[in-house]
Amino acid sequence: MAEATTPAASSIRVAVTQAEPVWLDLKGTVEKTCRLIAEAAAGGAKLVVFPECWIPGYPCWIWIRSVDFTTMTRYLKNSLRVDSPEMRQICACAAEHSIAVVLGFSENMNISLYIAQATISATGTLEMTRRKLKATHLERTVFGDAGGSSLSNVVGLDLQQTEVKVKVGALSCWEHIQPLLKYHTYLQNEEIHVAAWPPVDPHPGGDALWGIGREGVQNLSQTYAVESAAFVLHCTAVITQTGVDAMQTAGCPMFNRPGGGSSAVFAPDGRRLTERLPDSEEGIIYADLDMDLILKAKCFVDCCGHYSRPDLLWLGVDDRERAHRVPAGT
Repeated sequence: MAEATTPAASSIRVAVTQAEPVWLDLKGTVEKTCRLIAEAAAGGAKLVVFPECWIPGYPCWIWIRSVDFTTMTRYLKNSLRVDSPEMRQICACAAEHSIAVVLGFSENMNISLYIAQATISATGTLEMTRRKLKATHLERTVFGDAGGSSLSNVVGLDLQQTEVKVKVGALSCWEHIQPLLKYHTYLQNEEIHVAAWPPVDPHPGGDALWGIGREGVQNLSQTYAVESAAFVLHCTAVITQTGVDAMQTAGCPMFNRPGGGSSAVFAPDGRRLTERLPDSEEGIIYADLDMDLILKAKCFVDCCGHYSRPDLLWLGVDDRERAHRVPAGT
């Protein structure tokens, strides 16, 4: 367990997981999810967050074997349906422990998969589900694209037991390089942002892309904090040798060794608030968020308010959900 600094009087305690899923195992990862929810609540947190594709684990094998129908079939069968006993189990756990949850998962919708996130209130209500707008690179061999409803990715949660709800938003992984998507999220008056990532290794040096290493993705989350003037909960998973073996990624450019954890909390001015856990160590990182720091940051610049120029630059959005027409009676 890693702790942040001394809490302020008006602070909100949050918990960022840095853990390994039970790879390719829906039931096992749901049970571990509930254990971590209970642990975070016992630690005093009002919100606990999980990484990208936490259930049933990020599909690491795609970065070395883009075609693997055997593993893909198992992954599909162990992905989470929104309307399912497993999701209801997680919601009930949140309610039992009176803690809000932001969950990353592989969503199974009619045998198609999507990189998804769900926001669950402390009463167990499923407040929001969304999908990653565009799967990244080889992720497209597994996952489909989102529709317009996934742009509504910020919801109000009662984290302080007052009439004022805290705006909590979420994006997955490389959505954090999408300027228009980020700005659309900022415009929803986000106060706490969940940045969900898979296991992320340090940059190996040489001509490898720096931006996809640990240092690069942390930079993206810190930049998001500065631009949005929101707290950013940077959540990553861990992979152990068990995961390397399960995914058969020993010869892969990524996910080829134990590690990957780099969870952290960043303040609205971009500073890191939490101590690091070793990258192969599982745990929960806690931070007490002084919400007045948001006001302090926005007094300086507010990119959606006094520091914006909507008369010159504006964002066009089409958030309609386009779905198949299902014949009556089916």
